[in-house]
Amino acid sequence: PLIMGISMFIQQKLNPAAMDPMQQKVMQILPIVFTVFFAFFPSGLVLYWVVNNILSIAQQWVITRRIEAAAPAGA
Repeated sequence: PLIMGISMFIQQKLNPAAMDPMQQKVMQILPIVFTVFFAFFPSGLVLYWVVNNILSIAQQWVITRRIEAAAPAGA
């Protein structure tokens, strides 16, 4: 569950920030809440969630890099 919480935190930092301050606070607390909840869940579910988070982090990183690389060429 700790790796899952860390991966959720990293994924949250890679995504664009929400405009609403309340929504930002909720998104900051969610990794902690999910880490506590998932401590009592079956390990297969936690493993699924971790793999999904890692794949989402990689996908977001690749997309962001491509957008940043294409921005100067289009300007």
